[in-house]
Amino acid sequence: MIIKGIMAGMFLLSAVAKLYPSPNLALPTFEVKQLIPMGFSETGAAYFSRILIGCELALGILLLQKNYLKRLVIPMSFLMLFIFSVHLSYEIASTGNSGNCGCFGSLLPMTPVQALIKNIIGMGLLVILYQKTAKQDDRLNFSFLAAITFAAILAVFMVGPIQRKSSDELVEEMMQEMNEDENTDESSVKTIESTDPKIETPGKQNDADVKAKDPKAVTENVKAEEKPVVDEPKAKKSGFNSQFGDIDKGRKILCFFAPGCDHCKETAKALTELASKDPDFPEMKIVFMDEEAELIPDFFAFAGKKYPFKILDVGSFWTVLGGTKDTPGVFYLWNGNIVKEYDGINERAFKKEEFKKIVQKKWSELK
Repeated sequence: MIIKGIMAGMFLLSAVAKLYPSPNLALPTFEVKQLIPMGFSETGAAYFSRILIGCELALGILLLQKNYLKRLVIPMSFLMLFIFSVHLSYEIASTGNSGNCGCFGSLLPMTPVQALIKNIIGMGLLVILYQKTAKQDDRLNFSFLAAITFAAILAVFMVGPIQRKSSDELVEEMMQEMNEDENTDESSVKTIESTDPKIETPGKQNDADVKAKDPKAVTENVKAEEKPVVDEPKAKKSGFNSQFGDIDKGRKILCFFAPGCDHCKETAKALTELASKDPDFPEMKIVFMDEEAELIPDFFAFAGKKYPFKILDVGSFWTVLGGTKDTPGVFYLWNGNIVKEYDGINERAFKKEEFKKIVQKKWSELK
């Protein structure tokens, strides 16, 4: 009974973890990072992921009952772990032991080796359970198994429906609103230049006055007016200019966020707080994942400020961010040079105080 409980708990946890922190965020992430690299199309990955999680959920429930337990449930549980183990072995051999295998989603990140060890232990426990289970104790109500399996798969489809809400109208609306705000700010600033020759513009001198000065003074003024040495890096291409045309000009902060991600909202809020206290803070732009796009207004409300943004479909989002990276992603760019980058919520997570010190440093200090 203990082994049954352990194995049932493992399958149930695996199913629930793949839906954390929310199905609309977790499912596309699982599909793009785990299934699409295996050759699935975006549509195929969407269906397969939900069916797979539904089967895990069903096995977790069915391991706790007696209908076809030895004849079908235990062998199918063993087969699923075996297939996962083969895939993990191939992944370790081809790409090494890096990244999150996705077995428990983002709830409990595991490396491929850790996941493989977990599966081997699980298969061993299933073998013991199979040996200790008497075949004659099996109940033969196949309809019960089919109903549980169908219900579990249907439940996953219900909590994480396959739908791509068009966000074009939302983007157009919000961009228009931001543009109106910018135009208002610009119209409130007027530059006044005098055309009266009797009125001198501050900082400027008449030619006669300059000529009247001695040559030494003129030479010193010329030297003073020479362009100072600029303490900044040479321009280069960051690879993000397809998202924002000016991203490689000057100092910029490029963020990769999911609208419904709590960690992303907290990071955006922290950046807004830093910007409010530093008038020389770099300009910030956001690339949003096209999941829960309707939450973008709420995202900006929580962050405390609206920023220029772009929305990418899930596949393109992870491709641009990088398959091994996670949200929230923050890149500090200077003339296209990546000065600092953060991603995920673990050791590479965004650190407010550290970043505050970095953006205040000159390029020579950063080097």
